[in-house]
Amino acid sequence: MKVITCRKYGPPEVLKLENWDIPNPKDNQIRVKIINTSVNSGDWRLRKADPKLVRLIFGFFKPRTVILGISYAGVVDSIGKNVTQFQVGDKVLGSTGMNMGAYAEYVCVSETSLVTKLPNTMSFAEGATISFGGLTAIDFIEKCKIQNNQTIVIYGASGSVGSAAIQLAKHFGAKVTAVCSQGNFELVKSLGADEAINYETFLSQKNTLKYDIVFECVGKTEINTDLLFLKKGGNLVLVGASFAQMWESIWISLFKRIKIHIGPIKETLDNLNFLLTLVNLGKYKVNIDRTYPLEEMVEAHRYVEAGHKKGNVAIEVAKL
Repeated sequence: MKVITCRKYGPPEVLKLENWDIPNPKDNQIRVKIINTSVNSGDWRLRKADPKLVRLIFGFFKPRTVILGISYAGVVDSIGKNVTQFQVGDKVLGSTGMNMGAYAEYVCVSETSLVTKLPNTMSFAEGATISFGGLTAIDFIEKCKIQNNQTIVIYGASGSVGSAAIQLAKHFGAKVTAVCSQGNFELVKSLGADEAINYETFLSQKNTLKYDIVFECVGKTEINTDLLFLKKGGNLVLVGASFAQMWESIWISLFKRIKIHIGPIKETLDNLNFLLTLVNLGKYKVNIDRTYPLEEMVEAHRYVEAGHKKGNVAIEVAKL
């Protein structure tokens, strides 16, 4: 089978196309023939070891797991003898989490892992791209205990996490301000944002605007700047926090009693199924910016790392 490997940390060019044997599922596993996977900020950060804390978890000198990729959608083509929840031919979507391995034509996962059946209303590309942004956004929003009519500003609102956060915040009754480039105003408003502001204009108003939740998706602001927009008793979310920001946020939370939320997130099947329920109700949309073939993974990583994508980037691994 074709796989994309990452045998050392570095720029997109460290990703290589290789041929591996097709794995066989264990007794409690299903094997999924992957139709689509995705590239998101978590993928390029692991590839680049950014923040440096990545090395402590995934390998100090080189990645211990050489096949990256977290989210997938495809068809079950083989099952272990003890599997009861899935059958050969089922269309599924899921997340491998920190086990990774989705940059491949096949992946074996436990039937009790974060995997569920793909709704008939969703394409494989949508199924492969819903989990990262959606599960990240909902976990942080739950930590904030968002209330009806609260105000939330989402900085970096047009990416995968930001576009998910807009829709989820609106679902829970919040008033949403989206901060993004002006070219993405139409997109964020179509997803439910009440107001859209470009980056420069927003940052110039730090002494006048205050929100119950400041949701920073892209790691491009300083914590002191974020706090200027936060109401007393509010919640600051740092999705893309650097290693230094993680330590700073812990210190501020402990000694200044300000609620700051950083990763890692908790991925749950309940949250994934909740997202799919919203999709089926027409209350959640997965926006796909671009799709690349597996063989163009380097270019896909380069595009996502540049930070200008609108929603999600899908990878076509195979055709059904």
